[in-house]
Amino acid sequence: MRICLFPGTFDPITLGHIDIIERALPLFDKIIVGIGANAAKTPMFSAEQRAVWVQQIFANEPKVEAATYDGLTVNYCQSIGARFILRGIRFVSDFEYEKMIADANRTLDRHIETVFLTGEPKYTSVASTIVRDIIKNGGDASPFLPQAVIDSLQR
Repeated sequence: MRICLFPGTFDPITLGHIDIIERALPLFDKIIVGIGANAAKTPMFSAEQRAVWVQQIFANEPKVEAATYDGLTVNYCQSIGARFILRGIRFVSDFEYEKMIADANRTLDRHIETVFLTGEPKYTSVASTIVRDIIKNGGDASPFLPQAVIDSLQR
């Protein structure tokens, strides 16, 4: 079984994230959207809320699951039997940073491969950081967000 971990903070999950997950579906038997605890980031939304959003968005897609984890991504991959890590790339600078992480992960476990998918051009400018800033300042972030997140924010 080809199990893939798509790690990130997903704070909040955006249309860019959804695009990467949907295009990765044919490649894997299971995609676990791993909501990681990043000590360097203070999330706007709880890990539980972010997991609920993933579950709502992919309620009709049995190949996608949400999970929360902390610690090294490679260790989490080992614990769930994931042999692949999925990463989305928007810009060349993303690739340089992601390649460094992929190289480190490969050093830690040669059996876990990182797969990069480039984002659709229409989602290139969509970053959770920008979306959070729009939300914090009372702007309309809906062009960047899936309906489940929009509905939740309106409540």
